[in-house]
Amino acid sequence: MFLSINIFASVKQDILNLYQNQKYESACNIGFSNFRNHNRDEEFLSLYAFSCLKADYIDRLALPIAKLKFSAESRANSAYFSIILMQKKLLYHALVDDYELSELNLPTTDYILSKVFEFYVNLGKHDRRTLYIFDDPDNKKVSYKLYLQKDYKTSKMVIEEYYDTMLVKRHIYW
Repeated sequence: MFLSINIFASVKQDILNLYQNQKYESACNIGFSNFRNHNRDEEFLSLYAFSCLKADYIDRLALPIAKLKFSAESRANSAYFSIILMQKKLLYHALVDDYELSELNLPTTDYILSKVFEFYVNLGKHDRRTLYIFDDPDNKKVSYKLYLQKDYKTSKMVIEEYYDTMLVKRHIYW
């Protein structure tokens, strides 16, 4: 019994250390591998979900969203992750299927996907484009490009972040 408690604590501590060292992808992957053993530990679930969010593995948020429910903090985290996952799905639906989003009034977050979602919704009804460029009103040096990258199986939604004209990060979702 003591050995299994130490192993469980060790996994959570490993994820925390990786998260603190900004190794989000590794933390997310370890959390994913150990999800079954820790699916009732809300600290583990939140740490795992935030790691996946920082690594842009948004679809991995679905399981923690369903499990985070026993404390106010966990429910708040679940709602936060739900907003981002829903915005990803709706924005993808709009870009691929020409679904109209202008009538939606949803909460937003400070996450990059939420910002771009809000910029897109604020366009209102418009003709479909192959590329959207949004300037950040809070920082004139920051801009975002939104487009679909098509391959033979499925389209991927790409958000590129720019500072001045330099590409800072490319986020790819499907």
